[in-house]
Amino acid sequence: MFEYAKVILPKVSFSRDLFRKELTKCINWVEPTELNDLREWCEENFGEMYPEILTDVFSTIAA
Repeated sequence: MFEYAKVILPKVSFSRDLFRKELTKCINWVEPTELNDLREWCEENFGEMYPEILTDVFSTIAA
C-alpha cells in the first residue's frame, strides 16, 4: 500500500481537503512496518506544502 500512496498522494495534492482525506486512508491501509517510511516520504514531498496536515494526521496515530 505504500507504493499506492506514492502514486495517489501527488495526484490529489492540489486540494487540501482531498489530500488530508487520502492521506488518512493511506495511513489506515499501509502496513505498520511501512508507516515510518510513509511519514518520511510525505515529509520530504509535502512538508513545505502541507506541514500542518502532516502533523495533524500523523499525530492521531497510536504509537
